[in-house]
Amino acid sequence: MTGAPRKVASLEVWQEGMAVVEGVYRLSGLWPKAEIYGLTSQARRAAVSIPANLAEGVGRGTPAEMSRFSKIALGSAYELHTLLALAERLGYSAPDEVQTLLAELEQLNRRINRFIQYQENQR
Repeated sequence: MTGAPRKVASLEVWQEGMAVVEGVYRLSGLWPKAEIYGLTSQARRAAVSIPANLAEGVGRGTPAEMSRFSKIALGSAYELHTLLALAERLGYSAPDEVQTLLAELEQLNRRINRFIQYQENQR
């Protein structure tokens, strides 16, 4: 992973977070242009926040900070779930496209939860 510190880039949870960001950018690129400053922007920010907060926690170097920032990442993942569900309800994305991304997001949520538990056991 170019530009990312090796410690962060080697984490599977971070890699999965980056994959979700890519999926959100592809999907939201098809949404109405009128949403560029609304739903599109908010979904992209929530998605980017997931791996960014994981990286910040790792960069701070302590299990307590890794756990804290991972919880923030998890909150962003839940926010993103709501935004994607809304995009589907509004007809901006086909249900199968959204469901595929939501399945990836659910997998990521489980991994973040396990990462949080691991960090809290390291304290």
